[in-house]
Formats: sequence, C-alpha cells, structure tokens
Amino acid sequence: MKNIAVIGAGTMGNGIAHTFAQFNYNVHLIDISEDSLTKGMATISKNLDRMVAKEKISESDKEKTLANISTFTAIKNGVKNVDLVVEAATENTDLKLKIFKELDKNCAPKTILATNTSSISITQIAAATNRPDKVIGMHFMNPVPIMKLVEIISGYNTADTVLETIINLSKKIAKTPVAVNDYPGFVANRILMPMINEAIETLYNGVAGVTEIDTVMKLGMAHPMGPLQLADFIGLDVCLSIMKVLYNGFKNPKYAPCPLLVNMVMAGKLGIKSGEGFYDYSENRKAETVAKMFA
Repeated sequence: MKNIAVIGAGTMGNGIAHTFAQFNYNVHLIDISEDSLTKGMATISKNLDRMVAKEKISESDKEKTLANISTFTAIKNGVKNVDLVVEAATENTDLKLKIFKELDKNCAPKTILATNTSSISITQIAAATNRPDKVIGMHFMNPVPIMKLVEIISGYNTADTVLETIINLSKKIAKTPVAVNDYPGFVANRILMPMINEAIETLYNGVAGVTEIDTVMKLGMAHPMGPLQLADFIGLDVCLSIMKVLYNGFKNPKYAPCPLLVNMVMAGKLGIKSGEGFYDYSENRKAETVAKMFA
C-alpha cells in the first residue's frame, strides 16, 4: 500500500494528508474547492515549519513531505490507482453516502475505502457501495500529526483482512490503532460528547461560569483542556451533529443535546472557526482568551 487519497482539505483532511506524506506515502488530497486546497497545503507547510523549528524534522524532510502531496478538485481524477481512500469530509450522513457512492464508482475494485467519521455507522456508509467488505472506519484525532490514537471501526461486512491491513498501516505511520465495534459514537465520542454536553448543561443551569467549569476539569481531573474549550476547538456544530447521532442511535434522553448548544449553533457561535463560542476568538481578544485558557 503506497498510494493514498484523502477526501477533504479541512482540518482533519490536511492533517491526515500531512501524516501519510511525512511517512513517504504518495498522497492525493482532494477537495471540490481550489481555495480549500490552497489553505490546506498552507496549513501543512506551516505545521511542518513548526516541526523544523522544534528540530523534529529537517528542512529536507519538510520539502519531501510537501512533494509527496498532489492536489485534485475532482474525485474521479484523484482516486486513480490508489490503494486506500480516507474520506474526511463534514460530519454529515447524506454527504458521506454521496461521496462513497462516487468513490465506489471511480475506484479500482481492490481499493479500500475508509471514513474518518467520528460517530456515523460504518455499516450504513458501506451499504452505499458495492464493496462493503472493503469499507472501514479510521477515526483520527485532532491534531492528526500529533495525536497517536486511531480508532479503527469495522462495519458489519468489513473483511478481517481489511481490518488487519488498516491496523498494520496505522502502525507504519506511528499511530496506535484501537479496534472497536460499530455502534453510535464508537468509544471516543460515546464517552467524550456526553461529557461535553453535560458541561454545557452545567453552564446552562447556572451552576458555574465557563472558566470555572473548565478550571475544575483541568485542575481537578487533570484534563489538558476544559470541556467547553475543547468544544470550541472541535466546533460546536460538530458536537451537535455527534450528539444527534447518539440520540437518534440509542433513543435515550441522556443523549439529547443541551438547548444552549442548539441555540449557539443556530446563532452561528461555533467556536474557534467562527471567532466566538464559549470563548471570544476575535482578533482583539484572541491573545487574552488564549492566555486565560492556558493559565
């Protein structure tokens, strides 16, 4: 396995492309937006610069990594002769099903199709293709070049040989793969998102303020960042989407999204990506906000 296609040049997609390219895989980074591809490559270059500054890699390593990535705006062109596709588009079921139908149509029969979904059923995604035995979940953590975990999720029909191949591949890019079963939210988000949702409920009920809640969890539970800060980092829209998957999947009221979360997303307060969430990330407040969060 040498040639990898990555669908989506956003935060997760460019991180996945960066990681594979750094380990000398030929990467095709695909996005319908040329602007997104330009921004994605700029992010990869900037992250590599940080690694050079920290002496983790050399300038030559950076140039080789960038040279290993080619960009495409059409799936049909980007998936030619690849061994694996990793889809990292928005966490939207209809969009993912549409992408996988197109991938199935345009990829070689041997190609394994992976999704970076953090909560959506692998079995459901696989059912949109004619190769359900070759569809699997590879849930990378953000930021991808740094975080070691990859949650590997087999669908109902995923072949054991495909699972073994993806586990071995994850190890080759210095990740720690953990195989889990195909249930809503898998392991990571089934545990994490209800905790974040409960932190939002705690704020909504007036138990404590934003910084107080995050400080309790950081200092009392040794979390590297508080749950509200983490929600901003993930994106409140993504948090809401995952809570909806959990709620619809389990039909249990404990997974119902907090009304405050719903309202913030409707108001466009999505966290870092929109400049405001539980914290203010506008240019005139950014330095102050970051200083408070990491104090």
